[in-house]
Amino acid sequence: LFLKGILLPTTTAATTEDERNNNNKRHRSNASSDSAVNSSRIMAHELRKLVDTANAPIFGIDINGNVNEWNFKTAEITGYSREEAFHKPLVSTFISPKLQQSVQEVLDMALKGLETSNYELEFETKSKETRYLLVNATTRRDTENKITGVVGVAQDVTEAARHDRAVAAAAHELRQLVDTANAPIFGIDVDGNVNEWNDKTAEITGYSREEAMDKHLVSTFIVPKLRESVQRVMDNALQGKETSNYELEFCTKSKDIRHLLVNATTRRDANYNIMGVVGVAQDVTETAKHDRAVAAMANELRQLVDTANAPIFGIDVDGTVNEWNDKTAEITGFSKEEALKKPLVSTFIVPKLRASVQSVMDNALRGEETSNYELEFRTKSDEIRYLLVNATTRRDAENKIVGVVGVAQDVTEAAKHDRAVAAMANELRQLVDTANAPIFGIDVYGNVNEWNNK
Repeated sequence: LFLKGILLPTTTAATTEDERNNNNKRHRSNASSDSAVNSSRIMAHELRKLVDTANAPIFGIDINGNVNEWNFKTAEITGYSREEAFHKPLVSTFISPKLQQSVQEVLDMALKGLETSNYELEFETKSKETRYLLVNATTRRDTENKITGVVGVAQDVTEAARHDRAVAAAAHELRQLVDTANAPIFGIDVDGNVNEWNDKTAEITGYSREEAMDKHLVSTFIVPKLRESVQRVMDNALQGKETSNYELEFCTKSKDIRHLLVNATTRRDANYNIMGVVGVAQDVTETAKHDRAVAAMANELRQLVDTANAPIFGIDVDGTVNEWNDKTAEITGFSKEEALKKPLVSTFIVPKLRASVQSVMDNALRGEETSNYELEFRTKSDEIRYLLVNATTRRDAENKIVGVVGVAQDVTEAAKHDRAVAAMANELRQLVDTANAPIFGIDVYGNVNEWNNK
Protein backbone atom coordinates (compact mmCIF):
# COMPACT_ATOMS: atom_id res chain seq x y z
CA LEU A 1 0.00 0.00 0.00
CA PHE A 2 1.14 3.54 -0.69
CA LEU A 3 0.57 6.25 1.95
CA LYS A 4 2.01 9.72 1.37
CA GLY A 5 4.47 8.25 -1.08
CA ILE A 6 5.78 5.60 1.31
CA LEU A 7 5.42 1.94 0.50
CA LEU A 8 4.15 0.03 3.63
CA PRO A 9 3.90 -3.72 3.97
CA THR A 10 0.35 -5.05 3.76
CA THR A 11 0.73 -6.79 7.15
CA THR A 12 1.60 -3.45 8.80
CA ALA A 13 -1.61 -1.84 7.54
CA ALA A 14 -3.71 -4.78 8.75
CA THR A 15 -2.01 -4.71 12.12
CA THR A 16 -2.70 -0.99 12.48
CA GLU A 17 -6.35 -1.51 11.58
CA ASP A 18 -6.59 -4.34 14.17
CA GLU A 19 -5.05 -2.13 16.82
CA ARG A 20 -7.56 0.62 16.07
CA ASN A 21 -10.42 -1.87 16.37
CA ASN A 22 -9.04 -3.25 19.64
CA ASN A 23 -8.61 0.27 21.04
CA ASN A 24 -12.19 1.13 20.11
CA LYS A 25 -13.42 -2.04 21.81
CA ARG A 26 -11.39 -1.22 24.93
CA HIS A 27 -12.82 2.33 25.00
CA ARG A 28 -16.37 0.99 24.69
CA SER A 29 -15.72 -1.61 27.40
CA ASN A 30 -14.25 0.98 29.75
CA ALA A 31 -17.20 3.32 29.13
CA SER A 32 -19.65 0.50 29.85
CA SER A 33 -17.77 -0.43 33.02
CA ASP A 34 -17.71 3.21 34.18
CA SER A 35 -21.44 3.48 33.53
CA ALA A 36 -22.15 0.33 35.58
CA VAL A 37 -20.00 1.62 38.45
CA ASN A 38 -21.78 4.98 38.38
CA SER A 39 -25.19 3.27 38.37
CA SER A 40 -24.19 1.15 41.34
CA ARG A 41 -22.94 4.20 43.19
CA ILE A 42 -26.18 6.08 42.49
CA MET A 43 -28.28 3.09 43.62
CA ALA A 44 -26.17 2.69 46.77
CA HIS A 45 -26.53 6.39 47.52
CA GLU A 46 -30.29 6.25 47.02
CA LEU A 47 -30.65 3.17 49.24
CA ARG A 48 -28.54 4.78 51.94
CA LYS A 49 -30.62 7.93 51.66
CA LEU A 50 -33.82 5.88 51.80
CA VAL A 51 -32.72 4.16 55.01
CA ASP A 52 -31.46 7.37 56.60
CA THR A 53 -34.54 9.47 55.80
CA ALA A 54 -37.19 6.77 56.13
CA ASN A 55 -40.20 7.76 58.22
CA ALA A 56 -39.80 4.49 60.16
CA PRO A 57 -37.14 3.67 62.74
CA ILE A 58 -34.38 1.47 61.25
CA PHE A 59 -31.54 0.23 63.39
CA GLY A 60 -29.10 -2.64 63.19
CA ILE A 61 -26.40 -4.57 65.01
CA ASP A 62 -23.32 -6.50 64.05
CA ILE A 63 -22.68 -10.10 65.10
CA ASN A 64 -21.48 -8.86 68.51
CA GLY A 65 -24.72 -7.06 69.23
CA ASN A 66 -23.26 -3.58 68.77
CA VAL A 67 -25.17 -0.88 66.89
CA ASN A 68 -24.04 -0.35 63.28
CA GLU A 69 -27.24 1.09 61.80
CA TRP A 70 -29.22 4.00 63.30
CA ASN A 71 -31.32 6.11 60.99
CA PHE A 72 -32.66 9.63 61.56
CA LYS A 73 -36.08 8.40 62.71
CA THR A 74 -34.51 6.15 65.34
CA ALA A 75 -32.40 9.06 66.50
CA GLU A 76 -35.49 11.28 66.64
CA ILE A 77 -37.52 8.74 68.64
CA THR A 78 -34.78 7.76 71.11
CA GLY A 79 -33.04 11.11 71.46
CA TYR A 80 -29.67 9.45 70.83
CA SER A 81 -27.78 10.66 67.77
CA ARG A 82 -26.13 8.21 65.41
CA GLU A 83 -22.74 9.09 66.87
CA GLU A 84 -23.97 8.39 70.41
CA ALA A 85 -25.53 5.07 69.46
CA PHE A 86 -22.91 3.59 67.15
CA HIS A 87 -20.79 0.73 68.55
CA LYS A 88 -22.91 0.58 71.73
CA PRO A 89 -24.44 -2.79 72.73
CA LEU A 90 -28.05 -2.39 71.63
CA VAL A 91 -29.78 -4.45 74.31
CA SER A 92 -27.99 -3.33 77.46
CA THR A 93 -27.87 0.33 76.36
CA PHE A 94 -31.28 1.02 74.84
CA ILE A 95 -33.74 -1.72 75.84
CA SER A 96 -35.79 -1.59 79.05
CA PRO A 97 -34.29 -3.94 81.68
CA LYS A 98 -37.39 -6.11 81.96
CA LEU A 99 -37.21 -6.95 78.24
CA GLN A 100 -33.47 -7.24 77.75
CA GLN A 101 -33.41 -11.03 78.04
CA SER A 102 -36.26 -11.63 75.58
CA VAL A 103 -34.93 -9.07 73.10
CA GLN A 104 -31.48 -10.64 73.30
CA GLU A 105 -33.08 -14.00 72.46
CA VAL A 106 -34.81 -12.50 69.43
CA LEU A 107 -31.55 -10.99 68.18
CA ASP A 108 -29.61 -14.20 68.86
CA MET A 109 -32.15 -16.14 66.80
CA ALA A 110 -31.87 -13.62 63.96
CA LEU A 111 -28.09 -14.00 64.06
CA LYS A 112 -28.75 -17.71 63.42
CA GLY A 113 -31.07 -16.92 60.52
CA LEU A 114 -34.30 -17.36 62.54
CA GLU A 115 -36.08 -14.08 61.98
CA THR A 116 -38.86 -12.65 64.13
CA SER A 117 -41.78 -10.51 63.01
CA ASN A 118 -44.01 -8.06 64.85
CA TYR A 119 -42.10 -8.26 68.12
CA GLU A 120 -42.91 -5.46 70.54
CA LEU A 121 -40.02 -4.02 72.49
CA GLU A 122 -39.48 -0.97 74.67
CA PHE A 123 -36.74 1.53 73.89
CA GLU A 124 -35.39 3.74 76.67
CA THR A 125 -34.90 7.24 75.30
CA LYS A 126 -32.22 9.69 76.30
CA SER A 127 -34.79 11.51 78.43
CA LYS A 128 -35.61 8.25 80.25
CA GLU A 129 -38.98 7.88 78.55
CA THR A 130 -40.18 4.60 77.09
CA ARG A 131 -41.03 4.23 73.42
CA TYR A 132 -42.86 1.12 72.24
CA LEU A 133 -41.72 -0.23 68.87
CA LEU A 134 -43.18 -3.06 66.83
CA VAL A 135 -40.13 -4.62 65.18
CA ASN A 136 -39.23 -7.05 62.42
CA ALA A 137 -35.81 -8.51 63.19
CA THR A 138 -34.21 -9.46 59.87
CA THR A 139 -30.96 -11.34 59.38
CA ARG A 140 -28.36 -9.28 57.51
CA ARG A 141 -26.12 -11.12 55.09
CA ASP A 142 -23.19 -10.21 52.89
CA THR A 143 -22.82 -11.01 49.21
CA GLU A 144 -21.67 -14.52 50.11
CA ASN A 145 -24.85 -15.06 52.19
CA LYS A 146 -22.80 -15.02 55.39
CA ILE A 147 -24.67 -13.60 58.39
CA THR A 148 -23.18 -10.22 59.34
CA GLY A 149 -25.77 -8.89 61.75
CA VAL A 150 -29.41 -8.01 62.24
CA VAL A 151 -31.49 -5.12 60.94
CA GLY A 152 -34.59 -3.97 62.82
CA VAL A 153 -37.27 -2.15 60.86
CA ALA A 154 -39.81 -0.79 63.30
CA GLN A 155 -43.01 1.14 63.79
CA ASP A 156 -43.49 3.51 66.69
CA VAL A 157 -46.79 2.43 68.24
CA THR A 158 -46.49 4.44 71.43
CA GLU A 159 -49.16 6.95 70.49
CA ALA A 160 -51.07 4.80 68.03
CA ALA A 161 -51.31 1.22 69.28
CA ARG A 162 -54.20 0.59 66.93
CA HIS A 163 -52.41 1.84 63.87
CA ASP A 164 -50.99 -0.40 61.24
CA ARG A 165 -48.23 -2.59 62.70
CA ALA A 166 -47.17 -4.17 59.50
CA VAL A 167 -43.68 -2.88 58.66
CA ALA A 168 -42.22 -3.80 55.31
CA ALA A 169 -38.73 -5.25 55.52
CA ALA A 170 -36.24 -3.22 53.52
CA ALA A 171 -34.91 -5.16 50.55
CA HIS A 172 -32.45 -4.54 47.74
CA GLU A 173 -34.81 -5.63 44.98
CA LEU A 174 -38.40 -6.70 44.34
CA ARG A 175 -37.58 -10.37 44.16
CA GLN A 176 -36.02 -10.41 47.60
CA LEU A 177 -38.88 -8.32 48.96
CA VAL A 178 -41.49 -10.74 47.66
CA ASP A 179 -39.64 -13.87 48.73
CA THR A 180 -38.82 -12.73 52.25
CA ALA A 181 -41.86 -10.56 52.94
CA ASN A 182 -43.56 -11.20 56.22
CA ALA A 183 -46.91 -11.30 54.44
CA PRO A 184 -48.16 -14.15 52.29
CA ILE A 185 -47.79 -13.18 48.64
CA PHE A 186 -49.03 -15.52 45.95
CA GLY A 187 -50.04 -15.13 42.33
CA ILE A 188 -51.63 -16.81 39.37
CA ASP A 189 -51.31 -16.56 35.62
CA VAL A 190 -54.24 -15.98 33.25
CA ASP A 191 -55.15 -19.67 33.51
CA GLY A 192 -55.44 -19.56 37.30
CA ASN A 193 -52.26 -21.54 37.90
CA VAL A 194 -49.84 -20.54 40.66
CA ASN A 195 -46.78 -18.60 39.46
CA GLU A 196 -45.92 -16.75 42.68
CA TRP A 197 -45.54 -18.33 46.12
CA ASN A 198 -43.35 -16.60 48.65
CA ASP A 199 -41.71 -18.03 51.76
CA LYS A 200 -44.46 -16.84 54.07
CA THR A 201 -47.15 -18.49 51.98
CA ALA A 202 -45.15 -21.71 52.06
CA GLU A 203 -44.78 -21.42 55.83
CA ILE A 204 -48.49 -20.80 56.39
CA THR A 205 -49.81 -23.46 54.03
CA GLY A 206 -47.14 -26.10 54.50
CA TYR A 207 -46.72 -26.40 50.73
CA SER A 208 -43.29 -25.53 49.40
CA ARG A 209 -42.88 -23.32 46.36
CA GLU A 210 -42.00 -26.35 44.27
CA GLU A 211 -45.17 -28.15 45.35
CA ALA A 212 -47.40 -25.16 44.67
CA MET A 213 -46.05 -23.80 41.38
CA ASP A 214 -48.16 -24.51 38.29
CA LYS A 215 -51.00 -25.93 40.41
CA HIS A 216 -54.47 -24.45 40.00
CA LEU A 217 -54.85 -22.09 42.96
CA VAL A 218 -58.56 -22.29 43.63
CA SER A 219 -59.19 -26.01 43.16
CA THR A 220 -55.97 -27.02 44.97
CA PHE A 221 -55.68 -24.69 47.95
CA ILE A 222 -59.06 -23.03 48.66
CA VAL A 223 -61.66 -24.72 50.86
CA PRO A 224 -64.59 -26.05 48.79
CA LYS A 225 -67.25 -23.73 50.22
CA LEU A 226 -65.33 -20.63 49.06
CA ARG A 227 -64.04 -21.81 45.68
CA GLU A 228 -66.83 -20.22 43.68
CA SER A 229 -66.52 -16.81 45.33
CA VAL A 230 -62.71 -16.85 45.25
CA GLN A 231 -62.76 -17.84 41.59
CA ARG A 232 -65.06 -14.89 40.94
CA VAL A 233 -62.64 -12.55 42.70
CA MET A 234 -59.74 -13.89 40.62
CA ASP A 235 -61.76 -13.67 37.39
CA ASN A 236 -62.66 -10.06 38.19
CA ALA A 237 -59.01 -9.22 38.81
CA LEU A 238 -58.12 -10.85 35.49
CA GLN A 239 -60.54 -8.34 33.95
CA GLY A 240 -58.93 -5.44 35.80
CA LYS A 241 -61.53 -5.29 38.59
CA GLU A 242 -59.48 -5.52 41.76
CA THR A 243 -60.76 -6.51 45.20
CA SER A 244 -59.49 -5.31 48.57
CA ASN A 245 -59.69 -6.94 51.99
CA TYR A 246 -61.33 -10.14 50.81
CA GLU A 247 -61.20 -12.95 53.36
CA LEU A 248 -60.51 -16.42 52.07
CA GLU A 249 -59.62 -19.72 53.67
CA PHE A 250 -56.55 -21.69 52.65
CA CYS A 251 -56.46 -25.44 53.20
CA THR A 252 -52.98 -26.33 54.44
CA LYS A 253 -50.98 -29.45 53.80
CA SER A 254 -51.90 -30.68 57.29
CA LYS A 255 -55.60 -30.06 56.55
CA ASP A 256 -55.78 -27.04 58.85
CA ILE A 257 -57.57 -23.86 57.79
CA ARG A 258 -55.75 -20.54 57.58
CA HIS A 259 -57.79 -17.37 57.22
CA LEU A 260 -56.17 -14.75 55.00
CA LEU A 261 -57.28 -11.19 54.35
CA VAL A 262 -56.30 -10.59 50.72
CA ASN A 263 -55.92 -7.77 48.23
CA ALA A 264 -56.31 -9.20 44.73
CA THR A 265 -54.34 -6.94 42.41
CA THR A 266 -54.25 -7.20 38.64
CA ARG A 267 -50.77 -7.98 37.33
CA ARG A 268 -49.77 -6.33 34.05
CA ASP A 269 -46.79 -6.48 31.75
CA ALA A 270 -44.82 -3.53 30.40
CA ASN A 271 -47.46 -3.01 27.70
CA TYR A 272 -50.23 -2.93 30.33
CA ASN A 273 -51.59 -6.28 29.19
CA ILE A 274 -53.12 -8.32 31.99
CA MET A 275 -50.91 -11.31 32.73
CA GLY A 276 -52.26 -12.57 36.03
CA VAL A 277 -53.23 -11.68 39.59
CA VAL A 278 -51.11 -11.05 42.68
CA GLY A 279 -52.58 -11.61 46.13
CA VAL A 280 -50.97 -9.76 49.02
CA ALA A 281 -52.38 -11.13 52.25
CA GLN A 282 -52.39 -10.91 56.00
CA ASP A 283 -52.74 -14.01 58.15
CA VAL A 284 -55.59 -13.20 60.54
CA THR A 285 -56.14 -16.71 61.84
CA GLU A 286 -54.69 -16.15 65.28
CA THR A 287 -55.14 -12.42 65.51
CA ALA A 288 -58.62 -11.33 64.46
CA LYS A 289 -58.14 -8.06 66.33
CA HIS A 290 -55.08 -7.07 64.35
CA ASP A 291 -55.17 -4.43 61.72
CA ARG A 292 -56.46 -5.90 58.44
CA ALA A 293 -55.16 -3.21 56.21
CA VAL A 294 -52.86 -4.91 53.70
CA ALA A 295 -50.81 -2.91 51.25
CA ALA A 296 -51.50 -3.90 47.68
CA MET A 297 -48.45 -5.10 45.84
CA ALA A 298 -48.03 -3.12 42.66
CA ASN A 299 -45.60 -3.05 39.76
CA GLU A 300 -44.52 0.49 40.58
CA LEU A 301 -45.13 3.33 42.99
CA ARG A 302 -47.63 5.06 40.74
CA GLN A 303 -49.95 2.07 40.64
CA LEU A 304 -49.54 1.58 44.37
CA VAL A 305 -50.52 5.17 45.11
CA ASP A 306 -53.42 5.26 42.66
CA THR A 307 -55.02 2.02 43.82
CA ALA A 308 -54.16 2.22 47.52
CA ASN A 309 -57.09 1.59 49.81
CA ALA A 310 -56.23 4.72 51.82
CA PRO A 311 -56.69 8.35 50.79
CA ILE A 312 -53.39 9.72 49.51
CA PHE A 313 -53.16 13.30 48.32
CA GLY A 314 -50.37 15.79 47.85
CA ILE A 315 -49.46 19.37 47.07
CA ASP A 316 -46.57 21.16 45.43
CA VAL A 317 -44.61 24.00 47.04
CA ASP A 318 -47.39 26.42 46.06
CA GLY A 319 -50.06 24.41 47.88
CA THR A 320 -51.62 23.18 44.65
CA VAL A 321 -52.87 19.58 44.41
CA ASN A 322 -50.51 17.29 42.47
CA GLU A 323 -51.48 13.93 43.99
CA TRP A 324 -55.03 12.58 44.30
CA ASN A 325 -55.52 8.83 44.40
CA ASP A 326 -58.65 6.83 43.65
CA LYS A 327 -59.62 6.52 47.31
CA THR A 328 -59.45 10.25 47.83
CA ALA A 329 -61.63 10.70 44.77
CA GLU A 330 -64.10 8.15 46.12
CA ILE A 331 -64.31 9.79 49.55
CA THR A 332 -64.55 13.39 48.37
CA GLY A 333 -66.54 12.85 45.17
CA PHE A 334 -64.01 14.95 43.23
CA SER A 335 -62.20 13.10 40.45
CA LYS A 336 -58.46 13.43 39.98
CA GLU A 337 -59.05 15.69 36.98
CA GLU A 338 -61.26 17.98 39.04
CA ALA A 339 -58.81 18.15 41.95
CA LEU A 340 -55.42 18.49 40.23
CA LYS A 341 -53.91 22.00 40.15
CA LYS A 342 -56.51 23.31 42.61
CA PRO A 343 -55.34 24.92 45.88
CA LEU A 344 -55.91 22.18 48.46
CA VAL A 345 -56.79 24.23 51.52
CA SER A 346 -59.12 26.84 50.03
CA THR A 347 -60.88 24.33 47.76
CA PHE A 348 -61.38 21.22 49.89
CA ILE A 349 -60.93 22.10 53.59
CA VAL A 350 -63.83 23.46 55.67
CA PRO A 351 -63.38 27.19 56.42
CA LYS A 352 -62.95 26.86 60.20
CA LEU A 353 -59.89 24.62 59.77
CA ARG A 354 -58.18 26.31 56.83
CA ALA A 355 -55.76 28.34 58.93
CA SER A 356 -54.62 25.36 61.02
CA VAL A 357 -54.37 23.03 58.01
CA GLN A 358 -52.39 25.67 56.11
CA SER A 359 -50.04 25.87 59.09
CA VAL A 360 -49.55 22.08 59.03
CA MET A 361 -48.81 22.17 55.30
CA ASP A 362 -46.43 25.13 55.67
CA ASN A 363 -44.57 23.30 58.43
CA ALA A 364 -44.24 20.19 56.27
CA LEU A 365 -42.91 22.37 53.42
CA ARG A 366 -40.17 23.37 55.86
CA GLY A 367 -39.46 19.75 56.75
CA GLU A 368 -41.47 19.71 59.98
CA GLU A 369 -43.79 16.75 59.55
CA THR A 370 -47.04 16.16 61.43
CA SER A 371 -48.65 12.83 62.35
CA ASN A 372 -52.27 11.97 63.16
CA TYR A 373 -53.68 15.41 62.41
CA GLU A 374 -57.46 15.42 62.02
CA LEU A 375 -58.90 17.57 59.25
CA GLU A 376 -62.29 17.90 57.65
CA PHE A 377 -62.74 17.55 53.88
CA ARG A 378 -65.78 19.06 52.20
CA THR A 379 -67.08 16.63 49.59
CA LYS A 380 -68.62 17.43 46.24
CA SER A 381 -72.05 16.79 47.78
CA ASP A 382 -71.29 19.25 50.62
CA GLU A 383 -70.87 16.51 53.23
CA ILE A 384 -68.02 16.46 55.74
CA ARG A 385 -65.48 13.64 55.80
CA TYR A 386 -63.09 13.40 58.75
CA LEU A 387 -59.57 12.25 57.85
CA LEU A 388 -56.68 11.41 60.19
CA VAL A 389 -53.61 12.51 58.24
CA ASN A 390 -49.84 12.11 58.32
CA ALA A 391 -48.31 15.09 56.52
CA THR A 392 -44.94 13.99 55.10
CA THR A 393 -42.41 16.23 53.38
CA ARG A 394 -41.79 15.24 49.76
CA ARG A 395 -38.25 15.59 48.44
CA ASP A 396 -36.55 15.12 45.10
CA ALA A 397 -33.37 13.15 44.40
CA GLU A 398 -31.26 16.07 45.63
CA ASN A 399 -33.18 16.22 48.93
CA LYS A 400 -34.86 19.47 47.93
CA ILE A 401 -38.38 19.90 49.28
CA VAL A 402 -40.87 19.74 46.41
CA GLY A 403 -44.17 19.37 48.24
CA VAL A 404 -46.16 17.47 50.86
CA VAL A 405 -47.87 14.07 50.75
CA GLY A 406 -50.77 13.28 53.04
CA VAL A 407 -51.48 9.63 53.82
CA ALA A 408 -54.81 9.46 55.59
CA GLN A 409 -57.36 7.28 57.29
CA ASP A 410 -61.06 7.96 56.90
CA VAL A 411 -62.39 8.22 60.48
CA THR A 412 -65.71 9.82 59.60
CA GLU A 413 -67.83 7.26 61.38
CA ALA A 414 -65.55 7.23 64.43
CA ALA A 415 -65.51 11.01 64.56
CA LYS A 416 -69.30 11.19 64.32
CA HIS A 417 -69.55 8.57 67.06
CA ASP A 418 -67.15 10.51 69.30
CA ARG A 419 -69.11 13.69 68.80
CA ALA A 420 -72.38 11.93 69.57
CA VAL A 421 -70.89 10.49 72.77
CA ALA A 422 -69.59 13.92 73.80
CA ALA A 423 -73.00 15.46 73.18
CA MET A 424 -74.69 12.72 75.23
CA ALA A 425 -72.21 13.20 78.08
CA ASN A 426 -72.84 16.93 78.07
CA GLU A 427 -76.58 16.34 78.11
CA LEU A 428 -76.28 13.90 81.03
CA ARG A 429 -74.11 16.36 82.93
CA GLN A 430 -76.70 19.06 82.39
CA LEU A 431 -79.46 16.68 83.44
CA VAL A 432 -77.67 15.84 86.71
CA ASP A 433 -76.85 19.47 87.47
CA THR A 434 -80.37 20.76 86.82
CA ALA A 435 -82.36 17.77 88.09
CA ASN A 436 -85.25 18.61 90.40
CA ALA A 437 -83.94 16.06 92.87
CA PRO A 438 -80.86 16.29 95.04
CA ILE A 439 -78.01 14.26 93.51
CA PHE A 440 -74.74 13.92 95.32
CA GLY A 441 -71.84 11.44 95.30
CA ILE A 442 -68.60 10.48 97.00
CA ASP A 443 -65.35 8.86 95.94
CA VAL A 444 -63.84 5.72 97.49
CA TYR A 445 -62.51 7.80 100.37
CA GLY A 446 -65.93 9.20 101.26
CA ASN A 447 -65.18 12.65 99.88
CA VAL A 448 -67.87 14.48 97.94
CA ASN A 449 -67.31 14.45 94.18
CA GLU A 450 -70.85 15.07 92.99
CA TRP A 451 -73.18 17.86 94.23
CA ASN A 452 -75.90 19.07 91.91
CA ASN A 453 -77.76 22.36 91.94
CA LYS A 454 -80.72 20.97 93.86
